[in-house]
Amino acid sequence: MKFFMSLKENIIHESLKLFSLYGFLSTGINDIIESANTSKGGFYNHFASKEELFYEVLAEAQKIWRERTLIGLDEIESPIEKLIKFIENYRDRYLIDSENFPGGCIFVTFSVELDDQLPHLAQEVNKGFVSIKRMIKRLLDEGWAQGELNNETNTDIMSEMIFAGMLGASVIYGIDKSTESLSRVINSLIYSIRKLEVDR
Repeated sequence: MKFFMSLKENIIHESLKLFSLYGFLSTGINDIIESANTSKGGFYNHFASKEELFYEVLAEAQKIWRERTLIGLDEIESPIEKLIKFIENYRDRYLIDSENFPGGCIFVTFSVELDDQLPHLAQEVNKGFVSIKRMIKRLLDEGWAQGELNNETNTDIMSEMIFAGMLGASVIYGIDKSTESLSRVINSLIYSIRKLEVDR
C-alpha cells in the first residue's frame, strides 16, 4: 500500500477490498463512502457512478495482478520454467494477498456475479481470462517448440487444464482460505506439467 493516497486512490483501494469481500452488486456506495472515510460529494467528485468506479477498480486489480504474478519471469529463459514460476507467483504472491484482496480473487467474484446481471461488465473481466489463457498456451507452445515437452503434448488441452486449475484454486482458496488446499491444487498443476517434460 502506498504511504500517501489521494482521495480517489483511497476510494479505489477501499472499493477493491470491499468488492473482493462482498462483490460489486452487494457493495453499496454508502459502504464505500464509509470505508474510504469520505462523503457523497467526495465520491461523486471523482466518479460519476459506481459503474465508472468498477472500471477503475478493475484496472487497479489487473495492475496488482501483473505486479504479483509476472515478477521474475523475465529472468527465466525456459518457457516451461517461466510457466511454473507464473503459477507459483499466482499462488504465493497474488491469491494470498489479503491486503488488497481479503475475499480472494476479485476476477472470479466479478465473473460469477456479473454474468447474468451486468454482462457488459462481465465481458471486461473475461477479456483478462482470455489473455491469461493465451499466455499459458504461448508458453506451452514455445516449450514444445524448443523440445522441453514431449512430442505427444497437446498444448490446447494442457492450457485449458492449467487455466481451469488456476481458477479452481482461486475458488477453493476463496471459500476456506486454506493455504494447504491451495498448495495441493497448484502443486498438482505443476506436477502435470513436469510429467510432460522431456528428460535432458
